[in-house]
Amino acid sequence: MHSDYITESLELHLFFGRIMKEHSLFLEAGYTPINAEFAARAEHYKNAFERLLSRAVTLGNGIIRENVLASGEIVTEFTKAAEQQTEKLTGIHIDSGITDRELRLNCCEASVSPQLYIRVKSLNIIALRLLDGLISLKEETLDAVLGCTMLTMNYPLLIEHIIREAKLYRQYLRSLEDSGTVGAQSMKEVECFWNRIMMEHAMFIRGLLDPSEAELIQSADGFAKDYAALLQSCNNAQDMAITAQSKAETMKFKAFKTAGTKGIESCQIRSLILPLLADHVLREADHFLRILGE
Repeated sequence: MHSDYITESLELHLFFGRIMKEHSLFLEAGYTPINAEFAARAEHYKNAFERLLSRAVTLGNGIIRENVLASGEIVTEFTKAAEQQTEKLTGIHIDSGITDRELRLNCCEASVSPQLYIRVKSLNIIALRLLDGLISLKEETLDAVLGCTMLTMNYPLLIEHIIREAKLYRQYLRSLEDSGTVGAQSMKEVECFWNRIMMEHAMFIRGLLDPSEAELIQSADGFAKDYAALLQSCNNAQDMAITAQSKAETMKFKAFKTAGTKGIESCQIRSLILPLLADHVLREADHFLRILGE
């Protein structure tokens, strides 16, 4: 009855669908008035991925595995407040009712049906089309920034980073549509990918903190260096060789991100970091830890 296809698809949308809608918001918030057309396109994708996420929540209730629900990768205790604060700070509307529904998601009680398979397949096709468009917007933005025809408040590295994540989501969906399961990436490939993502998070945090936050900048720089070393080991390692190191480092980084999210939400940290960006990078650490645990 295609139960793995259904579960893997919905878990993917609940994590990455939210990530994409937030990428769209971060892009929109970062454009300047002269690039209003780009901001309107980002708003379009933010709304489209919000609808996709809402459908995934409806279809996923009772289907999602317990360890995914418990991981913190779908939603954290900080997400709703982060959304509300970010909406106030940017003026960009966020449907935090979806977050309320995610907090009420139940595990593995529902049975799969042919109707559910059809609806999930439809959702995957919609997501693939949206991803093609959003990746194109991100790549156009990056080209304009690197060509010095656009100023945005997002670092070029951050734009490259969010392109990589969108392409991974698209790769997984294509694999589901081609073979009925997420592709057989080696643990080494998965670890190298997410260690790189964590390294870049540390680099962004370091660069977005106020220059007066010397202690936090030093901590973020330490994480960036630790992950750079892990990434080098990962590229040279045999499968599973550095999993314990990746897990230990990411547990420490999660604690740093959790404290940072609390500090940004309570306005105790001086930075250019949107509250939702702080929660966003925390969820990605939760996702990586869940994968490492499996």
